[in-house]
Amino acid sequence: MKTKNRYAPVIVACLCAVLSMSTYAQTWPVKPVRIVNPTQPGGPSDVMARGVAQKLTEALGHSFVVDNRPGANGIIGVEIVARAQPDGYTLLAGTNGQLIANSAVFAKLPFDATRDFAPITIVMASPFLLVAHPSLPAKTVSELIALSKTRANLSYSSFGPASIAHFGMELIMLKTGLRMTHVPYKGGAPAAAALVAGEVNASLDSVQNQLQFIRANRVRALAIAGGERLKVLPDVPTLAEAGVGAMDIGGWYSLLAPAGTSRAIVSRVYSETQKAFKTSPDLRERFESTGSEVVLNSPEDFAARIKREIGEYTKVARAANITVAQ
Repeated sequence: MKTKNRYAPVIVACLCAVLSMSTYAQTWPVKPVRIVNPTQPGGPSDVMARGVAQKLTEALGHSFVVDNRPGANGIIGVEIVARAQPDGYTLLAGTNGQLIANSAVFAKLPFDATRDFAPITIVMASPFLLVAHPSLPAKTVSELIALSKTRANLSYSSFGPASIAHFGMELIMLKTGLRMTHVPYKGGAPAAAALVAGEVNASLDSVQNQLQFIRANRVRALAIAGGERLKVLPDVPTLAEAGVGAMDIGGWYSLLAPAGTSRAIVSRVYSETQKAFKTSPDLRERFESTGSEVVLNSPEDFAARIKREIGEYTKVARAANITVAQ
């Protein structure tokens, strides 16, 4: 006599749900996909988003459109995606400044970086450079540290309070004894311009922002805050080579979806992004020529990194007393 399996309806329902999601992912997209970029046009995050959007459009047959929504340390754009429908038609071009630094300093945010998103991948990362104005009588990091102990008025620019540049410079000062006053600006371009004009003495900034000024001898590159030298600046030592200890400080630029987005869609965006870099050497070259590294880590690795870095940056914020008005 056959016995009825009381779990059969549940099993069938689960299988149907899995098949439904898989089928949906295979037919997705059927309309344009919006990639929200919480920064101004022209910056590293925007360049990444538009480069990837072009390739996804070509591969999937529907437009991937970059929607710039800057403001409030990127919080405005990030919140839009956190509250969007998890249907695969809204993605986030997120950075560690928006997701990690904000989480470390703001007591209240309209999103939770570890719960409100389905991480897809970090597309590229770029180590920051410690640069100085050529008029400063310091040609190495050690000389800058020594000079800061005899001159009380040295200053550095960043692209905003609690930005990755601010966090990074405070970490360097905590570990080396460097003494400088933080002068925040509203964005990377004005912070870089301030250094070129001599309004500040130094800066920790992205390669993209500083490369043209280094090549024109308008600023002096002292060290790279990464694990190895850059192909575009082979003569510039790392912080470890400069004798002040290894530090990995820089920006990363990524893709995320709202939490609840099906794993099948997340996996498809991830695989198509990987494929774009394998089949389009021009895309990889476009990023690497500016000193960036193509990462393309897995969704699982990316999720773990978000959680880990929020903890690390929170410790730095407390040690350096990094705060923002809210």
